[in-house]
Amino acid sequence: MIVPLPRERCADAVALWHAAGLTRPWNDPDADLRRALDGPSSTVLATISGEHLVGTVMVGHDGHRGWLYYLAVADDHRRRGVGRALVGAAEEWLAAHVPKVQLMVRDDNAAAAGFYERLGYARQDTVVLGRRLDGR
Repeated sequence: MIVPLPRERCADAVALWHAAGLTRPWNDPDADLRRALDGPSSTVLATISGEHLVGTVMVGHDGHRGWLYYLAVADDHRRRGVGRALVGAAEEWLAAHVPKVQLMVRDDNAAAAGFYERLGYARQDTVVLGRRLDGR
């Protein structure tokens, strides 16, 4: 069952993101999580099995398009449909707000790109540009 991430599971979510290799030294996953949970247009969805957090996806929108972040599934629960179910739940959440969903996959993560392509996601003819605002 997929539910909004309970606040008492935040540390578990960040640990899962670290274990899944989703974090980077220049990003603060704890701050990302707090912003998503506190924001009016975002949330984190979770799959919990027994006492264990087995998957998450952060989802949010800007009023025009939605975004997926931090899709992670615990190693011992992969290839069981957890990631597919989380993406479906995130898409359902977003469909109530916006007509389009996007996500970013690092160039060197062929496994993730393949996963999303199997779910019907396609490469877009865009270039993502960015700039840090926190002085890092």
